Amino acid sequence: MSPEHLELFGKEPVQHVERDGVHYALLGTAHVSRTSAEAVQRLLESGHYDAVAIELCPSRYQALTQRQAWQDLDLFALLRQGKAGMMMASLALAAYQRRIADQFGIEPGAEMKAAIDGAQRAGLPIQLIDRELGVTLRRASRRLSLWKRWVMINGLILSLFSREKISEEDIERLKEGDLLTETFSEFSEASPELYESLIAERDRYMAARLRQENEGQAGRKVLAVIGAGHLAGTASALAGPDDPQRRLRELDAMPPPSKFLKAIPWAILIAVLSGFVIGFSRSPELGWALVLTWVVINGSLSALGALLARAHPLTVLTAIFAAPLTSLNPTIGAGMVTGAVETWLRKPRVADFEALRDDVVRISGWYRNRVAHVFVVFFLSNLGSAAGTWIAGFRMVQQLVA
Repeated sequence: MSPEHLELFGKEPVQHVERDGVHYALLGTAHVSRTSAEAVQRLLESGHYDAVAIELCPSRYQALTQRQAWQDLDLFALLRQGKAGMMMASLALAAYQRRIADQFGIEPGAEMKAAIDGAQRAGLPIQLIDRELGVTLRRASRRLSLWKRWVMINGLILSLFSREKISEEDIERLKEGDLLTETFSEFSEASPELYESLIAERDRYMAARLRQENEGQAGRKVLAVIGAGHLAGTASALAGPDDPQRRLRELDAMPPPSKFLKAIPWAILIAVLSGFVIGFSRSPELGWALVLTWVVINGSLSALGALLARAHPLTVLTAIFAAPLTSLNPTIGAGMVTGAVETWLRKPRVADFEALRDDVVRISGWYRNRVAHVFVVFFLSNLGSAAGTWIAGFRMVQQLVA
């Protein structure tokens, strides 16, 4: 490689790997750095490369390049398939990005946009090498205990409503890592399971994708634009002996759910129904008192969550009747029902989809935007129902032992 070409990298970290006759230049970038974007632009304008690989998955690529992609969002399908929580996590990442842009005037992902624009101008193929965000989050969640999972998911969602400014220290860490890792840094520092899913697995995944995309292309020169925090791990995996197809199947697969966690909803169902049976066997009055306790506490707290979410009055009423029943059904949650009803009563408009990415930065936007508002209703009514399940359960025990 000529000295002139080496100068094009500037001060950006880079590792060169030769594998199967393909030359990979792994450029370690910062997702909030203008110099990284400028380096990408210079390298692509040099005409030295035959393909560009970027640290994006198809869904994140679509969100970055097609603002109208949000308009194709099927809220009913998301709720029905149990993907509303993951969608809120994706919106949380988008909100974090926008907060950085608004506070510091730095546009996160500028180097990825520069890579996409430069590749399109030069007519070069674009290779999306990162794992789907939903798969990464689900694998990370599956590795955690029930308590750690609860803390992570709710901590992430509740952070959406935080007005605390992003510190300079956070920005400096972002200049050395990537947005996904930094968003979960508070949790991953104390959790080897999260580190494995968010960083180490993605290193191996991106290396396997690079080999898959460029198989049989000896002589090709590929510029891979990845976060600086993934540079060493991806280079090491790229040079390793792994079979890329087997590695990708392994890293895309979902770890089996914990038998203990899977059994909890069924245990609740058995315990509550057993309580009713015991109560009615003692006296009809006690049996109906237990039923009333379950319905009133569970339904009221779920309805309170819907009220706090400023849901439609009919949605609040739905929560009262749905929560006591869904809490006894392991396959559905109260939020799935209230979210669907809210979507039907207050149908999102085209303008809501178009403004979604900007509205989720502020708490007022979550309530004003009809798309985002559905997720607020989903989350808070679910949270109320979960609290109601345990509180009603303890109250029923007290009634039975009294």
